[in-house]
Amino acid sequence: MTSPSPTSRRVIITRASDQIELLAARLNAAGFEPIAIALIEIVEPSDGGDALRSAIERLDNFEWLVVSSPNGAVRVSAALEELSEGRPHIAVVGTATAAALTVPVDLVPARQIGEGLLSVFPAGSGRVLLAQAEQARPTLAEGLTRKGWQVEVVPAYRTVARTPTVTERASAHTADAVLFASGSAVRAWVDVFGTTAPPIVVIGPATAEVAQALGLKVAAIAADHSLDGLVKCLMAYFLEAG
Repeated sequence: MTSPSPTSRRVIITRASDQIELLAARLNAAGFEPIAIALIEIVEPSDGGDALRSAIERLDNFEWLVVSSPNGAVRVSAALEELSEGRPHIAVVGTATAAALTVPVDLVPARQIGEGLLSVFPAGSGRVLLAQAEQARPTLAEGLTRKGWQVEVVPAYRTVARTPTVTERASAHTADAVLFASGSAVRAWVDVFGTTAPPIVVIGPATAEVAQALGLKVAAIAADHSLDGLVKCLMAYFLEAG
């Protein structure tokens, strides 16, 4: 990737603190100056992960295991480590989620959002275990149910808001753009900064929908719903803006 302009653009990363480094490296390689303002943290679900562990122990009762995000994949993988047999087919929302799993994946949609997975997921009448965020949209569960499946939803993790420091808040006012990779980060931004923001670039339509519902204007939506796609979308936005 090459720099979008001779002058380095300052771009805010709003991901959880343990996920910032990967995106920051991509931004640096593209010629941007990343500003880390973690607005969310990824923690255990309210039940401490009991529902997920219990479901994994019964995994041979399911035809499919569906994992909706890399965060969920990390926790599902940990729960799968003690499972020696009885593994169902596994479907994920995108390549990043597949990469975060420690087991082979059977289905990855080309369009890396929940709706994309639903468009290629087979119809059936058996049982599906859906591991997702505690606050996740019901899109996947409802779509799988409409395809005839009996869906058991378990929370794999929970997203909580993080309060940025005074220094981080000040740096936000000098940025040229802000990146959002989740609706949770958007909601946390509005809680801290209100609807004032530099140009907003988001990872996909679900995140854009949250931003727009909260009164934020979205400048660009990544067509490829991945970190690389997000950075490419950011570059395209600045190239077009001039």
